[in-house]
Amino acid sequence: MGEEGLRKRKGEDKGRGDKQSIQSHEPQRTNLQKQAKHFLFPLCGICMIVGTIIGSGIFVSPKSVLGNVDAVGPCLTVWAACGVLATLGALCYAELGTMITKSGGEYPYLMEAFGPIPAFLFSWTSLLVTKPSSFAIICLSFAEYASTPFYPGCDPPQAVVKCLAAAAIVVITIVNSLSVKLGSYLQNFLTAAKMIIVTIIIVSGIVLLAQGKTENFKDSFKDSKISVSSISLAFYNGLWAYDGWNQLNYITEELQNPYRNLPLSIIIGIPLVTVCYVLINISYFTVMTSTELLQSQAVAVTFGDRVLYPASWIVPLFVAFSTIGSANGTCFTAGRLVYVAGREGHMLKVLSYISVKRLTPAPAIMFYGVIAIIYIIPGDIETLINYFSFAVWIFYGLTVFALIVMRFTRKELERPIRVPIIIPVVVTLISIVLVLAPIISAPELAYLYCILFILSGLIVYALFVHFKFSWAQKISNPITMHLQMLLEVVPPEEVA
Repeated sequence: MGEEGLRKRKGEDKGRGDKQSIQSHEPQRTNLQKQAKHFLFPLCGICMIVGTIIGSGIFVSPKSVLGNVDAVGPCLTVWAACGVLATLGALCYAELGTMITKSGGEYPYLMEAFGPIPAFLFSWTSLLVTKPSSFAIICLSFAEYASTPFYPGCDPPQAVVKCLAAAAIVVITIVNSLSVKLGSYLQNFLTAAKMIIVTIIIVSGIVLLAQGKTENFKDSFKDSKISVSSISLAFYNGLWAYDGWNQLNYITEELQNPYRNLPLSIIIGIPLVTVCYVLINISYFTVMTSTELLQSQAVAVTFGDRVLYPASWIVPLFVAFSTIGSANGTCFTAGRLVYVAGREGHMLKVLSYISVKRLTPAPAIMFYGVIAIIYIIPGDIETLINYFSFAVWIFYGLTVFALIVMRFTRKELERPIRVPIIIPVVVTLISIVLVLAPIISAPELAYLYCILFILSGLIVYALFVHFKFSWAQKISNPITMHLQMLLEVVPPEEVA
Protein backbone atom coordinates (compact mmCIF):
# COMPACT_ATOMS: atom_id res chain seq x y z
CA MET A 1 0.00 0.00 0.00
CA GLY A 2 2.89 2.35 0.76
CA GLU A 3 4.26 1.82 -2.73
CA GLU A 4 0.90 2.44 -4.43
CA GLY A 5 0.30 5.52 -2.31
CA LEU A 6 3.63 6.98 -3.36
CA ARG A 7 2.75 6.38 -7.00
CA LYS A 8 -0.59 8.10 -6.67
CA ARG A 9 1.04 11.06 -4.94
CA LYS A 10 3.42 11.45 -7.88
CA GLY A 11 0.60 10.90 -10.40
CA GLU A 12 2.53 8.06 -12.00
CA ASP A 13 0.27 5.04 -11.49
CA LYS A 14 -0.15 3.45 -14.90
CA GLY A 15 -2.00 0.44 -13.52
CA ARG A 16 1.08 -1.77 -13.45
CA GLY A 17 2.27 -3.26 -10.17
CA ASP A 18 6.05 -3.39 -10.10
CA LYS A 19 7.03 -4.98 -6.80
CA GLN A 20 10.75 -4.50 -7.28
CA SER A 21 11.13 -0.76 -7.62
CA ILE A 22 9.20 2.44 -8.02
CA GLN A 23 9.71 3.63 -11.56
CA SER A 24 9.53 7.29 -12.45
CA HIS A 25 7.61 8.36 -15.56
CA GLU A 26 9.06 11.82 -15.47
CA PRO A 27 12.58 11.22 -16.79
CA GLN A 28 13.12 14.90 -17.35
CA ARG A 29 13.05 15.39 -13.56
CA THR A 30 15.47 12.53 -12.85
CA ASN A 31 18.10 13.38 -15.40
CA LEU A 32 21.30 14.00 -13.44
CA GLN A 33 22.52 16.46 -16.03
CA LYS A 34 19.61 18.80 -15.31
CA GLN A 35 20.42 19.03 -11.63
CA ALA A 36 23.33 21.34 -12.44
CA LYS A 37 21.66 23.53 -15.02
CA HIS A 38 23.26 26.65 -13.66
CA PHE A 39 26.36 25.00 -12.23
CA LEU A 40 30.00 24.50 -13.11
CA PHE A 41 30.81 27.22 -15.59
CA PRO A 42 34.60 27.91 -15.79
CA LEU A 43 34.86 29.92 -12.56
CA CYS A 44 33.16 27.19 -10.53
CA GLY A 45 35.31 24.57 -12.29
CA ILE A 46 38.47 26.43 -11.30
CA CYS A 47 37.14 26.80 -7.74
CA MET A 48 36.41 23.07 -7.65
CA ILE A 49 39.99 22.22 -8.71
CA VAL A 50 41.68 24.78 -6.45
CA GLY A 51 39.30 24.09 -3.57
CA THR A 52 39.77 20.33 -3.76
CA ILE A 53 43.55 20.30 -4.25
CA ILE A 54 44.46 22.92 -1.65
CA GLY A 55 43.49 21.22 1.56
CA SER A 56 45.53 19.72 4.35
CA GLY A 57 48.38 18.60 2.08
CA ILE A 58 50.25 21.89 1.75
CA PHE A 59 50.21 22.26 5.54
CA VAL A 60 51.38 18.68 6.20
CA SER A 61 53.49 17.49 3.24
CA PRO A 62 56.32 20.13 3.25
CA LYS A 63 57.92 18.43 6.22
CA SER A 64 57.78 14.98 4.58
CA VAL A 65 59.04 16.22 1.20
CA LEU A 66 61.99 17.97 2.84
CA GLY A 67 62.71 14.94 5.01
CA ASN A 68 63.24 12.79 1.91
CA VAL A 69 65.64 15.14 0.08
CA ASP A 70 67.28 16.99 3.03
CA ALA A 71 67.81 20.31 1.22
CA VAL A 72 65.86 23.40 0.21
CA GLY A 73 66.70 23.32 -3.51
CA PRO A 74 65.58 19.75 -4.24
CA CYS A 75 62.51 20.31 -2.04
CA LEU A 76 61.30 23.28 -4.12
CA THR A 77 62.17 21.40 -7.32
CA VAL A 78 60.03 18.43 -6.24
CA TRP A 79 57.07 20.72 -5.49
CA ALA A 80 57.31 22.30 -8.94
CA ALA A 81 57.79 18.91 -10.64
CA CYS A 82 54.74 17.49 -8.87
CA GLY A 83 52.71 20.39 -10.27
CA VAL A 84 54.00 19.68 -13.78
CA LEU A 85 53.11 15.99 -13.44
CA ALA A 86 49.63 16.84 -12.14
CA THR A 87 49.11 19.25 -15.07
CA LEU A 88 50.26 16.66 -17.64
CA GLY A 89 48.01 14.05 -16.08
CA ALA A 90 45.06 16.45 -16.04
CA LEU A 91 45.61 17.28 -19.73
CA CYS A 92 45.42 13.57 -20.53
CA TYR A 93 42.23 13.41 -18.50
CA ALA A 94 40.91 16.43 -20.42
CA GLU A 95 41.16 14.48 -23.68
CA LEU A 96 39.47 11.50 -22.04
CA GLY A 97 36.77 13.70 -20.47
CA THR A 98 35.84 15.41 -23.72
CA MET A 99 36.06 12.18 -25.72
CA ILE A 100 33.90 10.21 -23.24
CA THR A 101 31.59 12.74 -21.61
CA LYS A 102 30.40 10.60 -18.74
CA SER A 103 30.74 11.32 -15.05
CA GLY A 104 32.65 8.93 -12.82
CA GLY A 105 36.25 9.89 -13.46
CA GLU A 106 38.43 6.94 -14.43
CA TYR A 107 35.54 4.46 -14.37
CA PRO A 108 34.01 5.10 -17.85
CA TYR A 109 37.47 5.42 -19.44
CA LEU A 110 38.61 2.04 -18.13
CA MET A 111 35.25 0.60 -19.18
CA GLU A 112 35.65 1.83 -22.76
CA ALA A 113 39.30 0.81 -23.11
CA PHE A 114 39.58 -2.47 -21.21
CA GLY A 115 36.06 -3.64 -20.41
CA PRO A 116 34.10 -4.09 -17.18
CA ILE A 117 36.64 -5.94 -15.02
CA PRO A 118 39.30 -3.19 -14.69
CA ALA A 119 36.50 -0.64 -14.32
CA PHE A 120 34.94 -2.68 -11.54
CA LEU A 121 38.28 -3.10 -9.77
CA PHE A 122 38.76 0.65 -9.88
CA SER A 123 35.32 1.35 -8.43
CA TRP A 124 35.80 -1.43 -5.86
CA THR A 125 39.10 0.05 -4.66
CA SER A 126 38.00 3.67 -4.87
CA LEU A 127 34.65 3.28 -3.14
CA LEU A 128 35.88 1.15 -0.26
CA VAL A 129 39.48 2.34 0.26
CA THR A 130 40.99 5.35 -1.48
CA LYS A 131 38.09 7.81 -1.63
CA PRO A 132 36.58 7.29 1.83
CA SER A 133 40.00 7.02 3.50
CA SER A 134 41.07 10.25 1.84
CA PHE A 135 37.83 11.91 2.97
CA ALA A 136 38.38 10.61 6.51
CA ILE A 137 42.02 11.74 6.66
CA ILE A 138 41.15 15.24 5.45
CA CYS A 139 38.37 15.55 8.02
CA LEU A 140 40.70 14.31 10.75
CA SER A 141 43.19 16.99 9.73
CA PHE A 142 40.40 19.55 9.97
CA ALA A 143 39.44 18.26 13.41
CA GLU A 144 43.00 18.47 14.71
CA TYR A 145 43.52 22.06 13.53
CA ALA A 146 40.08 23.10 14.78
CA SER A 147 40.54 21.56 18.23
CA THR A 148 44.20 22.50 18.85
CA PRO A 149 43.49 26.11 20.01
CA PHE A 150 41.29 24.71 22.80
CA TYR A 151 44.10 22.53 24.18
CA PRO A 152 47.16 24.83 24.42
CA GLY A 153 50.38 23.07 25.28
CA CYS A 154 49.14 19.55 24.57
CA ASP A 155 47.57 17.41 21.88
CA PRO A 156 43.76 17.34 21.81
CA PRO A 157 42.16 14.06 22.96
CA GLN A 158 41.62 11.54 20.19
CA ALA A 159 37.95 11.15 21.14
CA VAL A 160 37.40 14.88 20.55
CA VAL A 161 39.24 14.79 17.22
CA LYS A 162 37.30 11.77 15.97
CA CYS A 163 33.91 13.12 17.04
CA LEU A 164 34.61 16.46 15.39
CA ALA A 165 35.79 14.72 12.21
CA ALA A 166 32.65 12.57 12.15
CA ALA A 167 30.51 15.67 12.62
CA ALA A 168 32.27 17.32 9.68
CA ILE A 169 31.58 14.29 7.49
CA VAL A 170 27.90 14.30 8.47
CA VAL A 171 27.49 18.03 7.72
CA ILE A 172 29.27 17.80 4.36
CA THR A 173 27.24 14.72 3.38
CA ILE A 174 23.95 16.43 4.27
CA VAL A 175 24.84 19.60 2.37
CA ASN A 176 25.75 17.72 -0.82
CA SER A 177 22.69 15.47 -0.53
CA LEU A 178 20.31 18.39 -0.21
CA SER A 179 21.44 20.55 -3.12
CA VAL A 180 24.07 20.73 -5.85
CA LYS A 181 23.93 24.52 -5.70
CA LEU A 182 24.34 24.58 -1.93
CA GLY A 183 27.39 22.33 -2.19
CA SER A 184 28.88 24.52 -4.91
CA TYR A 185 28.21 27.75 -2.99
CA LEU A 186 29.85 26.25 0.11
CA GLN A 187 32.80 25.19 -2.04
CA ASN A 188 33.20 28.69 -3.47
CA PHE A 189 33.05 30.27 -0.01
CA LEU A 190 35.60 27.87 1.48
CA THR A 191 37.87 28.29 -1.55
CA ALA A 192 37.80 32.05 -1.02
CA ALA A 193 38.57 31.54 2.69
CA LYS A 194 41.50 29.23 2.04
CA MET A 195 42.91 31.58 -0.61
CA ILE A 196 43.00 34.27 2.10
CA ILE A 197 45.42 32.27 4.27
CA VAL A 198 47.39 31.20 1.20
CA THR A 199 47.67 34.86 0.17
CA ILE A 200 48.70 35.91 3.69
CA ILE A 201 51.51 33.32 3.78
CA ILE A 202 52.70 34.15 0.26
CA VAL A 203 52.63 37.93 0.73
CA SER A 204 54.38 37.63 4.09
CA GLY A 205 57.09 35.53 2.47
CA ILE A 206 57.58 38.02 -0.37
CA VAL A 207 57.88 40.88 2.14
CA LEU A 208 60.46 38.93 4.16
CA LEU A 209 62.41 38.14 0.98
CA ALA A 210 62.39 41.84 0.07
CA GLN A 211 63.76 42.55 3.53
CA GLY A 212 66.72 40.26 2.82
CA LYS A 213 65.61 37.05 4.57
CA THR A 214 67.46 34.85 2.09
CA GLU A 215 70.09 33.15 4.25
CA ASN A 216 68.20 29.82 4.25
CA PHE A 217 68.42 29.67 0.44
CA LYS A 218 72.22 29.83 0.27
CA ASP A 219 73.85 26.60 -0.89
CA SER A 220 70.34 25.24 -1.28
CA PHE A 221 71.50 21.97 -2.88
CA LYS A 222 74.27 21.31 -0.36
CA ASP A 223 74.02 18.05 1.63
CA SER A 224 70.99 16.96 -0.37
CA LYS A 225 70.02 13.28 -0.44
CA ILE A 226 69.28 12.46 -4.06
CA SER A 227 68.38 8.94 -5.17
CA VAL A 228 65.60 7.26 -7.09
CA SER A 229 63.98 6.01 -3.90
CA SER A 230 64.25 9.33 -2.02
CA ILE A 231 62.92 11.33 -4.96
CA SER A 232 60.06 8.86 -5.44
CA LEU A 233 59.08 9.03 -1.77
CA ALA A 234 59.28 12.83 -1.89
CA PHE A 235 56.99 12.75 -4.94
CA TYR A 236 54.54 10.57 -3.04
CA ASN A 237 54.22 13.17 -0.30
CA GLY A 238 54.11 16.07 -2.75
CA LEU A 239 51.51 14.39 -4.95
CA TRP A 240 49.34 13.77 -1.89
CA ALA A 241 49.07 17.56 -1.62
CA TYR A 242 48.17 17.77 -5.34
CA ASP A 243 45.63 14.95 -5.18
CA GLY A 244 42.36 16.17 -6.65
CA TRP A 245 43.76 17.32 -10.00
CA ASN A 246 41.35 14.91 -11.73
CA GLN A 247 38.20 15.83 -9.81
CA LEU A 248 36.33 17.62 -12.63
CA ASN A 249 36.32 14.38 -14.63
CA TYR A 250 33.99 12.93 -12.01
CA ILE A 251 31.26 15.43 -12.89
CA THR A 252 31.73 15.81 -16.66
CA GLU A 253 27.99 15.25 -17.26
CA GLU A 254 27.25 18.31 -15.11
CA LEU A 255 29.64 20.69 -16.84
CA GLN A 256 28.24 23.34 -19.14
CA ASN A 257 30.07 23.03 -22.47
CA PRO A 258 32.71 20.53 -21.20
CA TYR A 259 34.70 20.75 -24.44
CA ARG A 260 35.65 24.29 -23.47
CA ASN A 261 35.25 24.51 -19.71
CA LEU A 262 37.03 21.28 -18.69
CA PRO A 263 40.44 22.06 -20.27
CA LEU A 264 40.10 25.75 -19.42
CA SER A 265 39.56 24.95 -15.75
CA ILE A 266 42.53 22.57 -15.77
CA ILE A 267 44.93 24.92 -17.60
CA ILE A 268 44.16 27.74 -15.18
CA GLY A 269 43.50 25.85 -11.95
CA ILE A 270 46.45 23.45 -11.59
CA PRO A 271 49.26 25.88 -12.59
CA LEU A 272 47.69 28.36 -10.14
CA VAL A 273 47.94 25.74 -7.40
CA THR A 274 51.54 24.93 -8.40
CA VAL A 275 52.61 28.57 -8.15
CA CYS A 276 50.89 28.86 -4.77
CA TYR A 277 52.57 25.73 -3.43
CA VAL A 278 56.07 26.78 -4.49
CA LEU A 279 55.61 30.28 -3.08
CA ILE A 280 54.21 28.91 0.20
CA ASN A 281 57.26 26.67 0.62
CA ILE A 282 59.54 29.61 -0.15
CA SER A 283 57.70 31.57 2.54
CA TYR A 284 58.24 28.77 5.05
CA PHE A 285 61.99 28.80 4.37
CA THR A 286 62.25 32.56 4.88
CA VAL A 287 61.58 32.09 8.61
CA MET A 288 62.70 28.49 9.22
CA THR A 289 65.86 26.56 8.45
CA SER A 290 65.58 23.03 7.15
CA THR A 291 66.21 21.67 10.64
CA GLU A 292 63.58 23.92 12.21
CA LEU A 293 61.00 22.98 9.61
CA LEU A 294 61.62 19.27 10.19
CA GLN A 295 61.23 19.77 13.95
CA SER A 296 58.02 21.77 13.64
CA GLN A 297 54.82 19.97 14.65
CA ALA A 298 52.68 22.20 12.41
CA VAL A 299 54.63 24.15 9.81
CA ALA A 300 51.92 26.73 9.04
CA VAL A 301 51.30 27.37 12.74
CA THR A 302 55.04 27.88 13.37
CA PHE A 303 55.15 30.30 10.45
CA GLY A 304 52.17 32.21 11.87
CA ASP A 305 53.71 32.39 15.35
CA ARG A 306 56.91 33.91 13.96
CA VAL A 307 55.39 36.30 11.43
CA LEU A 308 51.83 37.23 12.44
CA TYR A 309 52.46 37.56 16.20
CA PRO A 310 49.14 38.44 17.97
CA ALA A 311 47.13 37.55 14.86
CA SER A 312 48.66 34.06 14.62
CA TRP A 313 45.31 32.53 15.70
CA ILE A 314 43.99 33.05 12.18
CA VAL A 315 46.32 30.34 10.85
CA PRO A 316 44.61 27.29 12.46
CA LEU A 317 41.22 28.88 11.73
CA PHE A 318 41.83 29.28 8.02
CA VAL A 319 43.66 25.96 7.76
CA ALA A 320 40.46 24.41 9.15
CA PHE A 321 38.51 26.21 6.41
CA SER A 322 41.00 24.89 3.86
CA THR A 323 40.68 21.27 4.94
CA ILE A 324 36.88 21.35 5.20
CA GLY A 325 36.74 22.87 1.69
CA SER A 326 38.91 20.07 0.35
CA ALA A 327 36.69 17.49 2.06
CA ASN A 328 33.57 19.11 0.56
CA GLY A 329 34.98 18.99 -2.96
CA THR A 330 36.05 15.38 -2.50
CA CYS A 331 32.59 14.37 -1.25
CA PHE A 332 30.86 16.14 -4.15
CA THR A 333 32.90 14.38 -6.84
CA ALA A 334 33.26 10.93 -5.22
CA GLY A 335 29.49 10.66 -4.84
CA ARG A 336 29.26 10.75 -8.63
CA LEU A 337 31.57 7.74 -8.91
CA VAL A 338 29.24 5.70 -6.70
CA TYR A 339 26.34 6.90 -8.83
CA VAL A 340 27.95 5.85 -12.14
CA ALA A 341 29.09 2.46 -10.79
CA GLY A 342 25.55 1.80 -9.52
CA ARG A 343 24.11 2.85 -12.88
CA GLU A 344 26.35 0.29 -14.64
CA GLY A 345 25.23 -2.48 -12.27
CA HIS A 346 28.61 -2.71 -10.52
CA MET A 347 27.21 -1.55 -7.19
CA LEU A 348 23.81 -1.72 -5.53
CA LYS A 349 21.29 -0.38 -8.02
CA VAL A 350 19.79 2.03 -5.51
CA LEU A 351 23.13 3.89 -5.42
CA SER A 352 22.43 5.11 -8.96
CA TYR A 353 19.03 6.58 -8.07
CA ILE A 354 18.24 10.31 -7.93
CA SER A 355 16.31 12.23 -5.30
CA VAL A 356 12.92 13.26 -6.73
CA LYS A 357 12.84 16.52 -4.81
CA ARG A 358 16.53 17.48 -4.71
CA LEU A 359 17.74 16.00 -8.02
CA THR A 360 20.97 14.84 -6.34
CA PRO A 361 22.50 11.33 -6.15
CA ALA A 362 21.67 11.29 -2.43
CA PRO A 363 22.01 7.50 -1.84
CA ALA A 364 25.51 7.51 -3.34
CA ILE A 365 26.65 10.48 -1.25
CA MET A 366 25.19 8.98 1.94
CA PHE A 367 26.91 5.66 1.25
CA TYR A 368 30.22 7.44 0.78
CA GLY A 369 29.80 9.38 4.03
CA VAL A 370 28.99 6.23 6.04
CA ILE A 371 32.10 4.42 4.79
CA ALA A 372 34.24 7.47 5.60
CA ILE A 373 32.93 7.54 9.18
CA ILE A 374 33.81 3.86 9.57
CA TYR A 375 37.43 4.70 8.69
CA ILE A 376 37.51 7.29 11.48
CA ILE A 377 36.72 4.73 14.20
CA PRO A 378 40.04 2.77 14.14
CA GLY A 379 42.90 4.39 15.98
CA ASP A 380 45.52 4.02 13.25
CA ILE A 381 43.96 5.55 10.15
CA GLU A 382 47.32 7.05 9.19
CA THR A 383 48.49 3.66 7.94
CA LEU A 384 46.12 4.19 4.99
CA ILE A 385 48.26 7.11 3.84
CA ASN A 386 51.21 4.72 3.35
CA TYR A 387 49.52 3.00 0.45
CA PHE A 388 46.95 5.59 -0.62
CA SER A 389 49.25 6.96 -3.33
CA PHE A 390 50.36 3.43 -4.19
CA ALA A 391 46.76 2.42 -4.91
CA VAL A 392 45.63 5.55 -6.76
CA TRP A 393 48.68 5.71 -9.02
CA ILE A 394 48.06 2.16 -10.17
CA PHE A 395 44.75 3.35 -11.62
CA TYR A 396 46.01 6.79 -12.67
CA GLY A 397 48.68 5.07 -14.75
CA LEU A 398 46.21 2.51 -16.10
CA THR A 399 43.78 5.28 -17.08
CA VAL A 400 46.40 7.29 -18.94
CA PHE A 401 47.54 4.06 -20.62
CA ALA A 402 43.89 3.60 -21.67
CA LEU A 403 44.19 6.90 -23.55
CA ILE A 404 47.15 5.49 -25.50
CA VAL A 405 45.28 2.24 -26.20
CA MET A 406 42.16 4.02 -27.47
CA ARG A 407 44.26 6.08 -29.91
CA PHE A 408 44.56 2.79 -31.81
CA THR A 409 41.43 0.83 -30.86
CA ARG A 410 38.82 3.63 -30.84
CA LYS A 411 39.90 5.89 -33.68
CA GLU A 412 36.28 6.66 -34.53
CA LEU A 413 35.69 8.59 -31.28
CA GLU A 414 35.60 12.35 -31.63
CA ARG A 415 38.44 14.08 -29.76
CA PRO A 416 37.76 17.80 -29.27
CA ILE A 417 41.01 17.92 -27.30
CA ARG A 418 43.98 15.90 -28.54
CA VAL A 419 47.21 16.00 -26.52
CA PRO A 420 50.55 14.96 -28.07
CA ILE A 421 51.08 11.22 -27.60
CA ILE A 422 54.35 11.87 -25.76
CA ILE A 423 52.43 13.32 -22.79
CA PRO A 424 50.44 10.16 -21.89
CA VAL A 425 53.55 8.04 -22.54
CA VAL A 426 55.58 10.10 -20.06
CA VAL A 427 52.80 10.07 -17.46
CA THR A 428 52.42 6.29 -17.82
CA LEU A 429 56.16 5.70 -17.34
CA ILE A 430 56.26 7.98 -14.29
CA SER A 431 53.26 6.13 -12.84
CA ILE A 432 55.11 2.83 -13.17
CA VAL A 433 58.09 4.29 -11.30
CA LEU A 434 55.84 5.69 -8.57
CA VAL A 435 54.14 2.33 -8.07
CA LEU A 436 57.37 0.28 -8.02
CA ALA A 437 59.54 2.72 -6.04
CA PRO A 438 58.04 2.17 -2.56
CA ILE A 439 58.04 -1.61 -3.05
CA ILE A 440 61.74 -1.59 -3.97
CA SER A 441 62.99 1.10 -1.59
CA ALA A 442 60.87 0.41 1.49
CA PRO A 443 58.92 -2.86 1.10
CA GLU A 444 56.07 -3.22 3.60
CA LEU A 445 53.19 -5.64 4.07
CA ALA A 446 50.76 -2.74 3.59
CA TYR A 447 51.49 -2.74 -0.15
CA LEU A 448 50.88 -6.51 -0.35
CA TYR A 449 47.58 -6.08 1.52
CA CYS A 450 46.61 -3.34 -0.91
CA ILE A 451 47.26 -5.55 -3.94
CA LEU A 452 45.37 -8.45 -2.36
CA PHE A 453 42.38 -6.23 -1.64
CA ILE A 454 42.31 -4.97 -5.23
CA LEU A 455 42.45 -8.54 -6.56
CA SER A 456 39.74 -9.67 -4.13
CA GLY A 457 37.39 -7.53 -6.21
CA LEU A 458 37.61 -10.25 -8.88
CA ILE A 459 35.78 -12.65 -6.56
CA VAL A 460 33.07 -10.09 -5.82
CA TYR A 461 32.72 -9.32 -9.53
CA ALA A 462 32.34 -12.99 -10.44
CA LEU A 463 29.76 -13.73 -7.75
CA PHE A 464 27.58 -10.63 -7.81
CA VAL A 465 28.08 -8.92 -11.18
CA HIS A 466 28.96 -11.53 -13.78
CA PHE A 467 26.81 -14.49 -12.65
CA LYS A 468 24.16 -12.49 -10.75
CA PHE A 469 22.93 -15.34 -8.58
CA SER A 470 19.18 -15.31 -7.98
CA TRP A 471 19.53 -15.48 -4.19
CA ALA A 472 21.44 -12.21 -4.23
CA GLN A 473 18.68 -10.58 -6.29
CA LYS A 474 16.01 -11.83 -3.87
CA ILE A 475 17.84 -10.10 -1.03
CA SER A 476 18.69 -6.86 -2.83
CA ASN A 477 15.33 -6.17 -4.51
CA PRO A 478 13.26 -5.71 -1.31
CA ILE A 479 16.07 -3.58 0.16
CA THR A 480 16.07 -1.43 -2.97
CA MET A 481 12.29 -1.00 -2.85
CA HIS A 482 12.22 0.06 0.80
CA LEU A 483 15.18 2.42 0.42
CA GLN A 484 13.39 4.03 -2.54
CA MET A 485 10.33 4.72 -0.44
CA LEU A 486 12.36 5.93 2.53
CA LEU A 487 14.65 8.27 0.56
CA GLU A 488 12.14 9.16 -2.20
CA VAL A 489 14.55 8.38 -5.02
CA VAL A 490 13.96 7.08 -8.54
CA PRO A 491 16.06 5.56 -11.33
CA PRO A 492 17.77 8.00 -13.70
CA GLU A 493 16.57 8.53 -17.23
CA GLU A 494 17.56 5.73 -19.52
CA VAL A 495 20.01 6.96 -22.15
CA ALA A 496 18.92 5.81 -25.59
